[in-house]
Amino acid sequence: MERDKTAESFADLVPGVRRLPCDRVEPYRRRPAPVPRQRMLDEQRVLRQLAEAPFQASDVLPGAPEQYHRPGVRKAMLRKLRRGQYTIEAELDLHGYTRQQAREALYDFVREAAYRGLRCVRIVHGKGRRSDNRGPVLKPAVAAWLRRCDDVLAYTSARPVDGGTGALYVLLRRAF
Repeated sequence: MERDKTAESFADLVPGVRRLPCDRVEPYRRRPAPVPRQRMLDEQRVLRQLAEAPFQASDVLPGAPEQYHRPGVRKAMLRKLRRGQYTIEAELDLHGYTRQQAREALYDFVREAAYRGLRCVRIVHGKGRRSDNRGPVLKPAVAAWLRRCDDVLAYTSARPVDGGTGALYVLLRRAF
């Protein structure tokens, strides 16, 4: 009985208070992670500026193998990459692209692959056999562009069954 008096006196003290129809609490729903749009735009701008920097092609022969790795990459990882022991999770074929188209496609591809958390990808640039006496066009350019990408840990020419010196296995930084 005293309880009812307390409830009534509380209702008298706080006018307009009413009982909720349900006393069940809704479960907490996690919000989706925000998309860092400005950061992505900034990265695209920086990549384009880097890509537009003057390029000096080295004397690359059509059949010469390519290899590069950042400091700190273990030899076992390089050996595994060179032997084609990583699973190729995506591929980009640049045959028929102009230099400008290839650069944009390559940066977009690497950025998207890194964003998706892919570990190893293959990039087919061709061997440059149909190039005139200047030598290959895309092969040295792709090598230089990949060295500028922070997400690229290492790359090496593919095995003959996967394109040989006309393709690269690219090892990407592991997403955390």
